[in-house]
Amino acid sequence: MIPDWVRSSTTMKAALDAARRHFAYAAGFSALLNILFIVPMIYMLQVYDRVVPTQGRMTLLFLTIVLAVSLATLAALDAIRSRLLVRAGVQLDRALAAPIIRATLIQPDSAQRLARQAVREFDILRQAMTGPAVLGVLDAPWVPIYILVAFLVHPWIGVLALVGALLIMFLAWRNELATREPLQQATLAAGRSYAAYDFSVSASDVVRALGLREALVQGHLTGRQAMMQLQTDAGITSARLTAESKFVRLLLQSLALGLGALLAIDGLVSPGAVFASMFIVGRALAPIDQLVGGWRSIVQARGAIATLDELFATTPPDVARTRLPAPTGRLGVTGLGVAGQDGKPILYNIGFEVAPGEVVAIVGPSGAGKSTLVRALAGAMRPAAGEVRFDGAEQRDWDSEQLAEHVGFMPQDTMLFAGTIKDNISRFRSALGESAATIDEDAVAAATLAGAHEMILQLPSGYDHVLQIGGKGLSAGQAQRIALARALFRNPRYVILDEPNASLDAEGDAQLAVTLEDLKARGTTMLIVAHRLSVLPVVDKLLVLREGRLAIYGPRDEVLRKIAPPQRRVAAQG
Repeated sequence: MIPDWVRSSTTMKAALDAARRHFAYAAGFSALLNILFIVPMIYMLQVYDRVVPTQGRMTLLFLTIVLAVSLATLAALDAIRSRLLVRAGVQLDRALAAPIIRATLIQPDSAQRLARQAVREFDILRQAMTGPAVLGVLDAPWVPIYILVAFLVHPWIGVLALVGALLIMFLAWRNELATREPLQQATLAAGRSYAAYDFSVSASDVVRALGLREALVQGHLTGRQAMMQLQTDAGITSARLTAESKFVRLLLQSLALGLGALLAIDGLVSPGAVFASMFIVGRALAPIDQLVGGWRSIVQARGAIATLDELFATTPPDVARTRLPAPTGRLGVTGLGVAGQDGKPILYNIGFEVAPGEVVAIVGPSGAGKSTLVRALAGAMRPAAGEVRFDGAEQRDWDSEQLAEHVGFMPQDTMLFAGTIKDNISRFRSALGESAATIDEDAVAAATLAGAHEMILQLPSGYDHVLQIGGKGLSAGQAQRIALARALFRNPRYVILDEPNASLDAEGDAQLAVTLEDLKARGTTMLIVAHRLSVLPVVDKLLVLREGRLAIYGPRDEVLRKIAPPQRRVAAQG
């Protein structure tokens, strides 16, 4: 039995089906628990109606033994039910964590807020589904049964229980109306606050260097104050309504006791029914009161479901692609258009052809769209229009993981990850269970080709030197050479480099030229965004971008004659 408020998209339902067995067992144990909850009421009836009038000591002894066994069984069943819900949370994590993380890693730049928030929202949902609110949901179907038992004790006791249940349900409905919107707004504000704070922490060195610490502290505090205000307003409202619900429940229990006493005075019920009335009314109202107390987690869970639904709705379906043969290096681009996060076009109708083994330098003024172009070619951005074809196969028809084996991409920002240098160069292949010896050999070969081998050996622990998030612990030049080695891992057919010499010194620049010569000799197709002329000797063609449009594309010397003054052409050709 899965609560209705957690039913959602197809992906979510499939994951919930995996945990359905645990919830079904938990519902079964809830039925047994609620049956056993009647035992104390029966015990009261028997004690006051049979034991006290007859002074039956043995009867009292046996009734007490039955009560103790029943309560011990009840406690054991309650523990098992809680364990089942915890196991359901584990099963849900196994079923949904991987799809959520995969979905976040293929989201476009425009959906980064959603990607950062998704895992946190999933944990909120998982905790809500295994928390007290779910216990209230599992016990709620038994409320009519307890009200029926109250009617069996006496019709007026039943009426009191029924009116109390309706009153507390009304309070729960008021709670929903009063807290839903503030809690949802607080959740969104919390997501924005956490994302901004995470970014500030990741850039803490720049923060210190620029003297931004106190300014950012105040900015984050302002964001937290807005979040806290929303959470406080919702929390105060929820606490007030929860207190009202508890007051009503306790009052009704006491009124049940008084009503039972009044009925006993008139001889309409037995003395034992006086205490049984209080117990049965309290038990009938407890699940509703528990739902009111856990309403905040229910509202947060519903908000988490909305976030995850949005995530899965914007995630392309994971279709099994036919494994294509390794490409020879031919690249074709037709009508390529790319838009930014604000929807405004960055690239317009780009089209060109690259033959296997050709080296193309992409040049143009700042803001022309060079980095956007190579990111689209490498698959780091989704084109808004047009086609990118590798050996005639459209980029979307390739399995992205398979295509990445043939494309070595070095972004302008090196983007190294937390882990060892070897892990970064090998693209964390060890996490996929590949042979350690093969990974070691291929990582060293890539570093040697990139001219980074000797530099890595000089670091503490060499290839096993552990980097922090973002590659902290290395200079910009060292990080760039390791990123180049990562791009060259296992000799990809295409190498796409975005300003590979931007942070290199003269020695590193000379080594890069040697690496490019070596790659060209191997027949590697290369596209290089470059501002420095040192890469031009290996270049076959130049592609000039201006304001997001292809201005000129052709053989290097022919393009240079059109765009460069004579002295610069001589220097470039030399």
